[in-house]
Amino acid sequence: MDVTRRSMLQFTGAGVAAAGVVAVTPTGLAEAAPPGGSLRAVPVASAEAQAAVKRARQLVSRMTLDEKIAYCHGIPATRGFTGHIPANTRLGIPALRLADGPSGVGNGSTGVTQWPDSKALAATWNPGTAEDYGKAYGAEQAAKGHNVALAPCINILRVPHWGRSFETYTEDPFLNGRLAAATIRGIQSNHVISTVKHFAANNQETLRNSIDVVVSERALQEIYFPGFRAAVQQGQTGAVMTSYNKVNGTWAQENRVNVQDTLRDAWGYDGWVMSDWGGTHSTVQTAKAGSDTEMPGGTYLGDAPKAAVGNGSVSQAQLDTMVTQVLTPMIRVGLFDHPLPDPETVVDTVVSTPAHLDLARRIGVEGSVLLKNDGVLPFARPRGIAVIGGAADAGAQTHGGGSGSVTSNGPVVTPLAGIRARAGAIPVTYARGTLGIGALPVVPASAFGPGLTATYYASTDLTGDPLGTETVPNLNVTAAPAPVTSQTDGWSARYTGTFHADTAGRYRFSLTAGGLTTLSIDGKVVLTYLPGRESVQNAFVTLTAGDHAIELTYVAAAPVGGRAPRTSLVLGSQAGYDQLHQEAAAAARAAEVAVVVLSDVTSEGMDRSTLALPADQNELVAAVAAASPRTVVVLNTSGAVLMPWLGSVKGVIANWYAGQEQGNAVAAMLFGDAEPGGRLPETFPATDQQGPAKTGVEFPGDGVHVFYDEGLAVGYRWYQQSGEKPLFPFGFGLSYTTFRLDDLRVSPAPGGLRASVSVTNTGRRAGSEVVQLYVAAPDAAQEPAQQLKAFSKVTLNPGQRTTVTLDVPRDELAVWLNSSTGWTVVPGDYTVGVGTSSADLPLRGRITLS
Repeated sequence: MDVTRRSMLQFTGAGVAAAGVVAVTPTGLAEAAPPGGSLRAVPVASAEAQAAVKRARQLVSRMTLDEKIAYCHGIPATRGFTGHIPANTRLGIPALRLADGPSGVGNGSTGVTQWPDSKALAATWNPGTAEDYGKAYGAEQAAKGHNVALAPCINILRVPHWGRSFETYTEDPFLNGRLAAATIRGIQSNHVISTVKHFAANNQETLRNSIDVVVSERALQEIYFPGFRAAVQQGQTGAVMTSYNKVNGTWAQENRVNVQDTLRDAWGYDGWVMSDWGGTHSTVQTAKAGSDTEMPGGTYLGDAPKAAVGNGSVSQAQLDTMVTQVLTPMIRVGLFDHPLPDPETVVDTVVSTPAHLDLARRIGVEGSVLLKNDGVLPFARPRGIAVIGGAADAGAQTHGGGSGSVTSNGPVVTPLAGIRARAGAIPVTYARGTLGIGALPVVPASAFGPGLTATYYASTDLTGDPLGTETVPNLNVTAAPAPVTSQTDGWSARYTGTFHADTAGRYRFSLTAGGLTTLSIDGKVVLTYLPGRESVQNAFVTLTAGDHAIELTYVAAAPVGGRAPRTSLVLGSQAGYDQLHQEAAAAARAAEVAVVVLSDVTSEGMDRSTLALPADQNELVAAVAAASPRTVVVLNTSGAVLMPWLGSVKGVIANWYAGQEQGNAVAAMLFGDAEPGGRLPETFPATDQQGPAKTGVEFPGDGVHVFYDEGLAVGYRWYQQSGEKPLFPFGFGLSYTTFRLDDLRVSPAPGGLRASVSVTNTGRRAGSEVVQLYVAAPDAAQEPAQQLKAFSKVTLNPGQRTTVTLDVPRDELAVWLNSSTGWTVVPGDYTVGVGTSSADLPLRGRITLS
């Protein structure tokens, strides 16, 4: 049944024959799936897995009621981790200590590696590297005494504006599953439980604690579930964390359709399902949904289950099952047989190692994507290098915010430091060029003359009789003003006065606020601050010297989820910000090459209002590129950004948030010690208007619901279906060498199809290529586009040629037409496209299923 707000978009397959198509009709794939049959059967548990379940049940049979309930409710943790279930010393069951996050050991832990973010790992397109990362990261969690890692985060990047984009992998379900399974295997090799999160359809931060995601069953099955299924069936993850949001009207933690019917019954998962912190909303419904544990912030599975068992609303058997499902992965992953140190005894221990830093640097290089190179890279031996940008030095952006933030052991190597260390005798100059993307210095009281008149209202729309007025010296409000301290349902304020510009020129204003805020100068609105988006938002104004009328309106919204409005209103300013651009341009003009490092800032708890780079960075690049014909841009961002200056620069590298070895990785690529080996795990739109979810109800929603009306057309599927031309397509990435792909052969294989293709390095240096295979289904399958079904990363020396074999299992060709048929392979012609991105598939073959 389709549950989207409007009828689900209808798509036709892209399976058209191209010149040179090879037609193959494999007898081994002739039969279609039986009606109602599932091609993705529940895997049979191994003897070892069955033994773990048996041992867990035996332990549960010896527990008292209170001992069982202890496993249904996590408690707050001490320094260095975030959740705790105490040990059961009577039965010899170890304590559970849960710690963030996906890009390193979080929660303020020290002595750990700050790794490149998950986007950089995804951009490697290398499950082997993902497993290497999982092993090293899991080793650090173990050394800190944490036996449950709250990683990886594998939510599909539905829109690039998601504030947790840096924590997740990709927009594509297949790539997502391959990376997730590999990372999990690596983590759990340390006898640390991996927790894959957030199940399911957690794709925005705006109202994430309350929003109801309205999404079709088919989109869930084909887009949002596959990564989790791979985590369970291929990665054998020990734990799954549910999301905060509702899915089709039901909270994720108590959604029986998703947790019990799909995760457990359909996929065969017998492990631990926990809530996100504060993400539980019921006792009985949660227990009956197949979930096991609420983590701190709720009280539904603390003392309440005792009463529920007592009155029969939750059976003793159900409680036993819940506890068994917590204990089973503890046994299977090895927590009983491989005890870890008490975190209190190792809280100050350094667990980062030189080998881990080497791996961090390798991921930073292998996951960087060369987006443009007009012959400027790699550097030969330039006579001088100008390094430019706040992000190149003190403002280096190496990780995101929220639970994904990590404190590095030792100093972060900034791009400037890395370049200087590698340059040797080559002169390197530095020009900041911008005050960066943080808040500007607070506008001093002297700029407002006699002060600003503040008028306060009990309403949230500046109406009604004022609660009071006062004069404030400037705008640096960090606590509720006295007239509104009792207004727990929200309030609003208007601040009016004059701003004195000492000199004529370009002014930049920054706002940080806790509510919807508008800034007007001389009667013109120059900035509308959107809460829940970037923490610092900017306005750029040309002013004459003298006084200018200024007005700010501020709305402190009503409480959400029982939380009182956060009061914050801080106005900063910078006069003549463009003068820093000219200083940077002068430095670039004096050097042979200019490297401009740019960044954004994203975090859990916020979404991006635009893909444009924040603050004055675009203007900075324009000024530098006009001064230097050899300008290279390094992007330290969470994901896709707009590039209005792309045609004016010679080189662009997407380096993501590259962790504490960021500068060394950047230097290695610039000088050609290593090549950027990554390919885009997400589409880069050309404008903010491109891509799915174009209306407010589709993102971020109407305040209650968010409607996934694009259905299956997420990421590159949307661009192929709509015809929109992105800035850079999914899978794209250049190399310092060149490759030729030819001689495609498509043939049947036991249980699926096999494609082989020859790859030749036709350039003058070694390099890597990612060979990508996409399949377009018959029109009857109603798929929006050809889809990634296999890939292989190969590294070749100059002139070297190899044959890459790509296997596609039959079940990867199945589609979910409806719940009656389940996963079905639709008979007809399937077109196989092989190339180097979703938009560059020159080799074509065809296979017929009948």
